[in-house]
Amino acid sequence: MKDEYDFSNAQQGKFYKPDLRLIPPVRLDPQVLDFLVKRAEAKGTTLNELLNALLKKDIELIEAA
Repeated sequence: MKDEYDFSNAQQGKFYKPDLRLIPPVRLDPQVLDFLVKRAEAKGTTLNELLNALLKKDIELIEAA
C-alpha cells in the first residue's frame, strides 16, 4: 500500500443506495435441508417457495397467539 492516497477528486456517497435491502444468508442443518428438499420435490415446488409458505404459516400462528 502507498503511504498516501489522493482523495481530492473523491465523490462522497457515490455508491450509497438508501433503499438497498441486504438479505442475510440462512444456514440450515443438513438433516433439515435434506427433508425440505425432498418435501419440495414431492410437492413439485421449489425449496424457496416451500420455505416461504412454511414461514408465513408460522408468522400467522405467532401473530394469532
